Amino acid sequence: MADKSTFTADEWALLLESVMMAGIAVTAAEPSGLWGMMKEGLASSTALLQAKSDGANPLVKALVADFETSEGRTAARDGLQAKLKGAKAADMKARCIETLQQARTTVEVKAPDDAAAFTAWLYQISQRVAEAAKEGGFLGFGGVAVSDAEKATLSEISAALKIA
Repeated sequence: MADKSTFTADEWALLLESVMMAGIAVTAAEPSGLWGMMKEGLASSTALLQAKSDGANPLVKALVADFETSEGRTAARDGLQAKLKGAKAADMKARCIETLQQARTTVEVKAPDDAAAFTAWLYQISQRVAEAAKEGGFLGFGGVAVSDAEKATLSEISAALKIA
C-alpha cells in the first residue's frame, strides 16, 4: 500500500496537482460561466470529501489527508500556478491532461497495485465535474448535462489515464 513516503517530494506534488487537474481539464474544455464554474469546483471538492469518508484506496486517502494540511494545499497550488500560468483554455486543458498522464505513469512505476484505483478516482473527479453544471442553457433552462466538448475531454482523460 502506497502513501506519501513511497514517492519523492516532486512525485507527491505531481500527484496532488493531478487531483486538481482532473477537474480543471473539464472546466477548461467548456467554461460554464460563474455559476457553472462554482458548481464544477464544488463537485471536485465533494469528490475529495467522499474519498475521505468511503472505503477509498490507501493512496487516495493519503492524498486527501495531505489536502487537509496547509503544506499539501500549498504544494498543489504552487504546482498548478507553475504549470498553468499564462495558459489559455485550450492550452490549459492540454497541460492538465499531460499532468494526469505523468501522474498515472508515476503511480504505475512506484505503486502498481494502487494504479487502477488511483486513475479510476481521477476519472471519477473529471466525470463529476462534467456533470455538475448544464452547458448551453439560459438562466438554468435548457442545455445539456455534459457538452460535446466535455465528452471529448473525458475521452482524452480516459486515454491519458488508460481507463478502458
